[in-house]
Amino acid sequence: MIELLATSMAARIVFLLATFALVAVAAFLLINLGLRKRAAQGMLSEIAVPTTAPSGNAPTLRAQQNQSAWSKLAQRIEAAGLDLSDTRDERLSETMRQAGFDSPMAPRIFTLVRLGMIFLLPGLYLLIAFTRPEPPGFLQIYIVGSLLGLLGLFLPSLFVRARADRRQEEIVNGFPDCLDLMLVCIEAGLGIEAAMDRVGREMVQSHPLVSELLSISVLQLRAGATREEAFRKLADVASVDEIRSFSTLLIQSDKLGTSLGGTLRVYAEEMREKRRMRAEEKAHRLPVLISIPLVVFMLPTMIGVMMLPASIRMVKEIFPMMTGG
Repeated sequence: MIELLATSMAARIVFLLATFALVAVAAFLLINLGLRKRAAQGMLSEIAVPTTAPSGNAPTLRAQQNQSAWSKLAQRIEAAGLDLSDTRDERLSETMRQAGFDSPMAPRIFTLVRLGMIFLLPGLYLLIAFTRPEPPGFLQIYIVGSLLGLLGLFLPSLFVRARADRRQEEIVNGFPDCLDLMLVCIEAGLGIEAAMDRVGREMVQSHPLVSELLSISVLQLRAGATREEAFRKLADVASVDEIRSFSTLLIQSDKLGTSLGGTLRVYAEEMREKRRMRAEEKAHRLPVLISIPLVVFMLPTMIGVMMLPASIRMVKEIFPMMTGG
């Protein structure tokens, strides 16, 4: 067996793929064994605490929204016996909400994508490598395949984190304009619900994420939720510190009976000041960032231009004098 692996490239490739598949299957089995107990406990808790189902056989809007192609694929894979739930399911669900993925199946789809990327990237590398006239060696295949597998494991996490950061930045930048418009509406005599509805409809084009958050809160208030519940839900969905402070401010103002217009005016000024400070911070950081390409690209050119005449003179005059020519 060892002699066959040492002499045959095809045998080494088959052995490598078989080892990789064996390790992957063993890892999946260990994960499933560890999570089956948790799934069984969840089923027992659902049986112990019965939930009221909606009357009728018509699917709800939330169910129709969740029945996407990825959701159906994840459900079929879980029905086949592979559990896609994560040990940090709550934290992963919060991260997915921060990135804008509100579906309950989003954590399982994320786990499915990570598993697919682990096999997809090494598979593409093997497909490209063995179409060349000279295939790579065993050690190169093993190292590059392992690195691509790790890349496929962490690449979806980096994508979700970058999307969440970009979403939070858009919300933070658009929220001061929302506060200004809301202050104008409240001072004109509208209530907090009507003001949020009006501002949400007005900011659909300029700041769609902020408009979506306000519209969701208005719909929850109209559905019968209390103001405290709706505002706390707004803070949880946004996952932004500024909106959490805003929600806490509205809840305290509603409980204590203070003037909402004055409270919003002070908070709007604070938000505008924070946005101005963020812009100044980026402007002050710009010279430091510009110095990097300046040193890397322009400084060698400037040194070469200034030193070239002296170098030519040294070659033509000084070096011959030193050698006695």
